[in-house]
Parts: sequence; structure tokens; C-alpha cells
Amino acid sequence: MTYRISYDDGLGVAGRASVRRTEYFGTEFEALNRARQLLNDGDHHSIVVYDHSGNILTGIRLELKLGLAVTD
Repeated sequence: MTYRISYDDGLGVAGRASVRRTEYFGTEFEALNRARQLLNDGDHHSIVVYDHSGNILTGIRLELKLGLAVTD
């Protein structure tokens, strides 16, 4: 099964838009680790994770899968 993430390259400068990148992974674990790495780097403002069915992981489900703290 293939998982993928899409994100901006974080290199947007005045007069030039960011380039959208897509990476493919064989497992959910690999895809979520890469998404976590991109979030921790802080250079990427828009990261989308797709599951093996092509559905976008969002909201609480994504936060729990990434191991982020859920706040009140």
C-alpha cells in the first residue's frame, strides 16, 4: 500500500511562489515520520498526509497519529 505526503518546499521568496512537493512511502509509519520531521523543521506550512486509500488524514486523527498533544 502506498502512502504519500504533499507539502510546500518552504523556499517561497518575494516574487516566487513555493513549489509543491510530493513524496511516496510504502508504510504509514514512514509517511507519518516524514510528516513529523517536516513539521519539526518548521519550514513547511502546509503538509498533507494521504492514507493508502487516498483519503486525507486531518484533524484529531492526524494529531493522534503524529503523537501530538491534544489540548482542550
